Amino acid sequence: MKSLIHSSKVAINDPENYEARSNIMWTATWALNTLVSKGKSADWMVHMIGQSIGAYTDATHGMTLSAISMAYYHHICGYGLQKFKRFAINVWNVNPNGKSDEEIAMEGLLVMENWMKELGLVMNISELGVTEDMIPDIANSTFILDGGYKKLTFEDIVKILKESM
Repeated sequence: MKSLIHSSKVAINDPENYEARSNIMWTATWALNTLVSKGKSADWMVHMIGQSIGAYTDATHGMTLSAISMAYYHHICGYGLQKFKRFAINVWNVNPNGKSDEEIAMEGLLVMENWMKELGLVMNISELGVTEDMIPDIANSTFILDGGYKKLTFEDIVKILKESM
């Protein structure tokens, strides 16, 4: 993740930088080939919600992920608090001194959101063409996985979608 953060900033400032772009692709390959998650539980629900959004819009999967991710992470943070805390400290360099676990995790999410905005990513699903009346259908078509921090319900998905508008 640290490599992605570094390389993404380089690539945004210099889109022709081959090394930065290849590092981003290499990082994505490792993130998706499942080797780094062996022996660990993984949470792929943000992808399932993103795929449903993509079915109702012309948005790419990456766009749907950036648009839904912050609302999703805020929704599940309490269920995976220790991992979100570790992520904040180890990836985003959040100083934990004098802060509760939740404060640390929330600060990490804020730093991540600022990074996403710095890159110019889509930050809400309305930018992708999603309207309020589409939300029940998107939620209904989301394939719910058993793994992850929390098994989502239809109501959870509706709430996440509304928070990402």
